[in-house]
Amino acid sequence: MNGAASMNDRKGRLAGKVAYITGAGAGIGRAAAELFASEGATVIVAEFNAAAGRAVVEAIVGAGGSAHFVQTDVTSEESVRESIAAAVELGGRIDVLYNNAGGSSGADAQVTDCPADEFWRAVKVDLFGTWVTCKYGIAAMMKTGGGSVINSSSVFALVGTRSKDAYTAAKGGVSAITRSMAVEYAPHGIRVNAIAPAVTVTERVQGLIASQPEVIRNTSERQLLGLVKPAEVARAALYFASDDSVTTTGQILPIDGGFSIS
Repeated sequence: MNGAASMNDRKGRLAGKVAYITGAGAGIGRAAAELFASEGATVIVAEFNAAAGRAVVEAIVGAGGSAHFVQTDVTSEESVRESIAAAVELGGRIDVLYNNAGGSSGADAQVTDCPADEFWRAVKVDLFGTWVTCKYGIAAMMKTGGGSVINSSSVFALVGTRSKDAYTAAKGGVSAITRSMAVEYAPHGIRVNAIAPAVTVTERVQGLIASQPEVIRNTSERQLLGLVKPAEVARAALYFASDDSVTTTGQILPIDGGFSIS
């Protein structure tokens, strides 16, 4: 963002919209929050880490945008219910629901070796977190005439991979529920799509590059156009958030540098 003038001098593709983004305190979520705000949205930063969430809001407001922080734990139904209610109170409505929170862990492995606790962690954060945010977020959107839901799947849910059987199970569920919700809520003017990134250079992945370079190298070799940047995923999310995708629903869009075709 280039300061207050750049935000205020044009309407933007999300002018007048309220965008609720989970996990918006860092990485892809932060990139999307800043991009959406620069395009005119009021952004609800739904983040578990209070310091990180408030820092994003401060950056957006300092650049002339509109944003609010709501502390949110996507693994808790009560937290999500209260967060959605707070978002509606702050913004008046929810037009864009971006389920960005989630991620894999170093404890994941092939199914015969993966601890059950890691399976349930992945399911609770990635799949349940998406499901419960949609439960309350879509209900709010239905009251105000519809909108756009953007879920976070993964390229690893689209192609076979090694040593990520908990994560791929959870993300495969996200892809499946994206399609079913697209069918269910189209009559209410709600479109539901998902983004499926490959390895993206977030803060967490930068740490892995330093500590496990061979793992990242093996994966990145299949990303023919290189590792993905958070801003590139955010721009795909902007397409789904804006009216540019007004007749697109039920789609899973890989942002993967060619991983899924290599």
